[in-house]
Amino acid sequence: MHQPPAGTPLRRRLLVALVGIATLATVLFALPLAVVVQRLDHSEAVTALERDATRIAAVVPEDEVTRPGPVDPPAGLAAGLTVGIYRSGGRRVAGAGPSDSPVAAAARDGRVHEGVEGGDLAVAAPIPSDDGRGVTVMSRVSLPYDQVTDQVERAWLLMSALAAFVVILATVYARYQSGRLAAPLERLTAAAQALGDGDFSVRARRSGLREADAAGRALEITARRLGEVLDRERAFSADVSHQLRTPLTGLLLGLESALGRPDADPRAAIRTAVERGRHLQSIIDDLLRLARDGQGPREVLDVPGLLSALRGRWEGTLAARRRLLSVTCHEPLPEVRSAPSVVLQILEVLVDNAATHGRGDISVEAVDLGAALSIEVGDRGPGIETGRDVFARRAGSGEGHGIGLFLARSLAEAEGGRLLLRSPAPPVFALLLPGTGS
Repeated sequence: MHQPPAGTPLRRRLLVALVGIATLATVLFALPLAVVVQRLDHSEAVTALERDATRIAAVVPEDEVTRPGPVDPPAGLAAGLTVGIYRSGGRRVAGAGPSDSPVAAAARDGRVHEGVEGGDLAVAAPIPSDDGRGVTVMSRVSLPYDQVTDQVERAWLLMSALAAFVVILATVYARYQSGRLAAPLERLTAAAQALGDGDFSVRARRSGLREADAAGRALEITARRLGEVLDRERAFSADVSHQLRTPLTGLLLGLESALGRPDADPRAAIRTAVERGRHLQSIIDDLLRLARDGQGPREVLDVPGLLSALRGRWEGTLAARRRLLSVTCHEPLPEVRSAPSVVLQILEVLVDNAATHGRGDISVEAVDLGAALSIEVGDRGPGIETGRDVFARRAGSGEGHGIGLFLARSLAEAEGGRLLLRSPAPPVFALLLPGTGS
């Protein structure tokens, strides 16, 4: 069971970050706007009152200026206004309003003044007088300040609702975007866990995000390579048992023969056993190299020397079976770079296959194909059935050509060459190695 790692999930981080940025941007935009709206509403109210006060100052009859009682305002004024006439000291002489008004007193300088008095927004404007007495009279117009603040509050409420709507939209988009960005990583995590559980066929679905798709492709390549390595490692046990059986049997038979003959030379038997042990070691090294997908040191191939070593290993064994091994080099041969031990191992498989499944004498020929070197191994047997894949792995069967030819073909491909059946009857196998000039 996979335990989730400690830390904050990416989805939550992205969601918090995006919503936080949207909220901060909305607040930073809304606060100055709210101040501007408040000042604009206040300014509009003051401007309207100034217009009304100035209009009253221009149209109120002069006899109403000094006559106590209500003031008859001109038509067209807004409802709810309080109109009053004040002396220069700020004392009311007519109309409605507070008995003393600092705003009206300030208007004695001949300009319009505004202010908040007793919960009202008031504006006072001087009334021109022609009585020659030098008495300054002001018209004062006011409305409840709650009307101005209510209008500002309604605007703020509308702005708050709009800001909340924007934050909600940002939250929805942030949730979608965080899921879109986190989902590819979550799928990659699931694929990596499946790979860790042994599923080498994992595939990461493409998301459209370049970095996530690149990581998915890298994971797929890694899974495929791990699967190939594991397949080679699993096949190694079967390959090694098949390839080591013949030389190991020869080594044991030689030692048993020396022990069973009183007149046998123990030093000669030991030398033969050491030589066969080194042969086994070479086979094991080649098989391990194939299992790990490695390559041995490549050098210019000494074909005559290689075939001479092959004849030295098999001539005695085949002679005991009353069969001959002929080796031929049709020189000149093209220059080929390859690992000698690997090529020798392939030829060992082919000769062993001819010795086990074929009949008659065995021939090994090296031929120049121009761009490649061909080493052909054949015998005088009845041949191979047409349409049969002799290179297929047949582990566990007592018939056919078993794992050896499959291994030989794998070794040839690892060296950049090919192993093919040139003739089914009589059977002739050809190892093709590219020349250095090709």
